[in-house]
This record gives sequence, C-alpha cells and structure tokens, in this order.
Amino acid sequence: MAITERRIRLRWWGLAALVLSGLVVGLDVTILATALPTLSAKLDASTSQLQWISAAYMLSMAGLLLPAGMCGDRFGRRRLLMAGLVVFGGASVAASQVGSADGLIALRALMGVGAALIVPLTLSVLPSMFTNKERPRAVAFSMIGTYLGLPLGPVVAGWLLTNFAWGSIFLINAPVVVLALLGVWLLVPESKDLRAPRLDWVGAVLGLVGITSITYAIVEQPEHGWTGGDLVLTFVAGAVVLGAFIAWESRTRSPLVDLRLFLKRRFTWSTLAFTTVGFVMSGVLFALSQYVQIIQGNDAMGTGLRMLPMVAALMLGSLASTRLTAHWGSKVIVAGGLLVTAVGMTLLSLASAGSGYGLIAIALTVGGLGIGVAMPAAVDAMMGALPRAQMGVGMGLSSTLRQLGSVLGVAVLGSILNSGYRDGLSGHLTGLPSSIQNAAEGSLAGAAAVVRHLPTALGGTLQRAAYSAFSGGMDDVMLVCAGVALAGALLTFWFLPARALATGSTPEASVGSVPSATLAHSTTLDGGVECRARSAATLAGCRYAGNASSSTAGTPGWSARSGAPHWACRCRLTRTATGGWSRARARLTSSSNRCRKARS
Repeated sequence: MAITERRIRLRWWGLAALVLSGLVVGLDVTILATALPTLSAKLDASTSQLQWISAAYMLSMAGLLLPAGMCGDRFGRRRLLMAGLVVFGGASVAASQVGSADGLIALRALMGVGAALIVPLTLSVLPSMFTNKERPRAVAFSMIGTYLGLPLGPVVAGWLLTNFAWGSIFLINAPVVVLALLGVWLLVPESKDLRAPRLDWVGAVLGLVGITSITYAIVEQPEHGWTGGDLVLTFVAGAVVLGAFIAWESRTRSPLVDLRLFLKRRFTWSTLAFTTVGFVMSGVLFALSQYVQIIQGNDAMGTGLRMLPMVAALMLGSLASTRLTAHWGSKVIVAGGLLVTAVGMTLLSLASAGSGYGLIAIALTVGGLGIGVAMPAAVDAMMGALPRAQMGVGMGLSSTLRQLGSVLGVAVLGSILNSGYRDGLSGHLTGLPSSIQNAAEGSLAGAAAVVRHLPTALGGTLQRAAYSAFSGGMDDVMLVCAGVALAGALLTFWFLPARALATGSTPEASVGSVPSATLAHSTTLDGGVECRARSAATLAGCRYAGNASSSTAGTPGWSARSGAPHWACRCRLTRTATGGWSRARARLTSSSNRCRKARS
C-alpha cells in the first residue's frame, strides 16, 4: 500500500512537470513582445524582420498542432512531448547566441515546432495519469501554468533586459525546460493508441498548408491591409486548401482528424469557449499593455506587475472551477465564467486617458476570475468527450482553433484599435510636417516619440489628443471583447451539455487494492478488450480468452477482486455495436504474469 500511495503522490509531481511545460510556452510569447525594441537595436533588425521574428513562431506552431497531436497518439504522447521540449529548449539556447535577425527568425520557427508538440500533448497525457474524478483538478492546475506565463512575460522580460544581455530572454527557457524534461521522463507514464491507423500524410500536408496560409494572411493584414492582392490571394488559397483538407478527411479511411468529433456537442461547444477565451485575451494583452505602459507611464517590468491582479484572479478562478463544475455542471460554469469575463471587459471599456490604475485593477480581477473559472471546465469537458485513442489529435485540433482565435483576435482587434486611434487623432495634426503626422498616426508609441521633439505647448496638445484617441480605440476593443464573450456565454449555455454521459470511456475511480490511476500502461486487445497494467512488461502478458457476456444496462468500469494484492492488470470491453457494454474480468497470476479471464 505504501508503494501505491507513493505512486499516487508522484503523479501530482508529474503534473508539476506538465505545468512547467505549459508555462515556458506562455512565457515565451509575451517575453518576446516586450523585447522587440531591444532586438531591433541589438540585431539591427528592420520592421519587417521584427514582424517575422514573431510570425515565424506562430506560423510553424499553428500549422503543426494537428499532426503533432496525431503523432503523439501513434508514437507515444510522452515521447513526443519530451521531443518537443528538447527542440524548444535547444532552439532557445541557440537563439540566445545568434548574431543576426535572419538567424533568429529561423530559430523562432524551430521553437514553434517544439511548441506545437508541447501544447496539445501536455493536456492529452492527463487521462493516462488521473481518473475522471481527479482530472478536472489536474486540468485546472495545467491551465494555471499555461495562462500564468502570458501576463508574467513582461515582468520577467523587464527584469532580464535591465540586468542581463538581450539573449537572456531566450536563455531563461533552458533551466525551465530541463526541469520539465526530467519531470516528464521520470514521472509521466507513456500512453498511445496501439491500434492507431497509418499516418495520413496527405491530410497533414493539406492541413499544414491551409492553416499556415490563413494564419499568415491574418498576421500580415494589420500591416499591409486587404487592399493588396497578395494577402487576399493567400487567404483565399488557404481557405481552398483547407476545404480540400476537410473533403479529404471526410472520405479517407485513416483521417488525420476524425471530423465526427464535431458531432459531439461537449467537444464542439467547449472548443468554442476555448477559442473565445483566446480571442479575448489577445485583445486585452495587445491593447491594455500599450495603455498601461505609455499612457500611464510605466516601464516593461512595471507594466507586467500591473497585470498581476489578472494572474491572481486566474489562479483563484481555476482552483475554484473544479468544485463549482462538480456541483453545477460544465454548462453553467463555462457560460458563467464567460459572462463574468464580459463584465470585466465592459469595465475596461470605461477607462479613459485620465483614469487611474484602480479601475484597471478591478477590471483585470473580474475578467481574470471569469477566464479562470471557464477555462478548466471547458478543457475538461473537451477531454471528457474525446476517445482515449484520439486524445492527442483532439487536443491538437482544439489548440489549433484556439491559436487561430488568438491570431484573429490580434488582427481584428488591432484593426479596430488603429481605426479608432486614427479617427480620434484626425483634426489634431493640422499644420504639422508630414513626417510628424505620419509618425503620430502610425502608433501611440510614434506619437509619444514625436512629442519629445516638439515645443512644450504643441507637444502637450498632441500628447493629450493621442492619449485620448488611443483610449477611445481601446474602449471599442474592450466592448468588442465583451460582446464576443457574451455571445460565447449564451451559445455555451444553450448548446453545451451540463455533464458527460454516464458511459464515458475513461476509468472513474480505483477498484480493489490497486487504484486504476496507477495502472498507467494501456492497450486494446483483439475483441475490443482494453487492458491496463502497472508496467509495460505486465501489459505484454495480458491475454483475452473466451467471450465476455454482454449487458445493455451495466456501467463500464474496471473489474478486480477487492483486497487481492496480486491484481495488477484489469481488462474491459469497449462499447458494442448494439449499444451495450461487454465486460471481462482479468487477473494477474504470479506464475504466468498473464491476465486471464476470471469467473464472475
């Protein structure tokens, strides 16, 4: 029993390694955004190169999320997760030493490859470690790690750039990756679908080209607009290729993505909530960071510190989400969390150029609390709807949609912000040289830079106009975010089932003297019997003998004789064609190290 309890404790330490894996990806996004001005000076990077330093990462990550999840299901989720950590960590170390902008762009693309492996597989390994009862809490902790990195990025970047060389913003990833890699290697069990179909290379290529093309067009649109034919052509071509991908996946015998997953309402509508949060958070971080840093006069580190109310609220909401979901169900908690998020965004829309930090802190707390409550419930509902064999590709699909939501959020909300800013500033630049007008209209940072070179009276007038115009544009952005969150809340409340069906495919709780959560290795034998064992060696001895009786009424579960310490392998049949459940009992005998059918 002591050994079993120790293994149970080690599972939670394994979760800590997964949290670190998500944290390092979240940190990297906002650390880079804060450091772009420094990179421009140190690497003599042009504006186009700076854009590609960010875009290369997003493009490679978005395009590879789907095949990464599929490969995890086929070749082993832990194995591919460790590979992703090695790629991400190695590319980070190399990026810290690179001497050119083009070299950094290539390494950022390689980091995106690693992130594409880390993001879906960090979540998809959870069902092999935790029971259905424990999984919501595990998901909540995992979400804390993923979203904690986003607002902490400016804090870490400001401190690193103040005290160390610019390469430290990438080198900081190395120790975190090493800790995560050791934890995953030692504490996370391997899981995969031993009956996985052949890899759908045609679908993988079509998905990669289609998603990458659409993402590229969306990323470049704020800079170049839709007036040029190249971006429109790229977007249309991506949409056509994505349509071909859907058609191919609907017909092939071994699809990369089983599109029938979208027939499951818990998967579809929880994924919508997942994507909605990505859209809203991108708007908050994009617009509010400029407001707090330039208008309220804070440096990068101070800006990050002023995001901490959101961090604290996210953690509190995530921790409370598990109990709330158990009591009220996914429908109420996901919809309620999005509704609270909409309230937070509405409060942010009340900010003006002269507002103090108090309003911002309250709004961030309310919005962060809503996101923290909604996200774990949505992700757990999503995972509960996925078959165990498709956990990797299912999470890859949802992560792809969330990534597209985030990219679309930056593009759409950025356009709204720029439009509101320019409209508010028009009429205040009359009589100024064209170079000053162009710089001021280009961005809030450009206007702030111009003000320093103008006479005091004129500069003060331009500064007040620019600050007021930007605040007006930010208010529009927050109202759009509030509307999107409200729409997501209503759709989720109407269509998301409150709870999973009782006939879920994931084991519920421990049975007998060996908790099912400790039986980390699993396989599916001939006849549809799913077996789990403590070790791969034990699992290799599992055999299925005879026919199991069918029952249309029984609830599936692991069967074992209570109090028998030699029970270490349990088998059950999957759902039958008639809709019933066939169950088998199995016992590990010490002499043959083999699972055999036992009499009821």
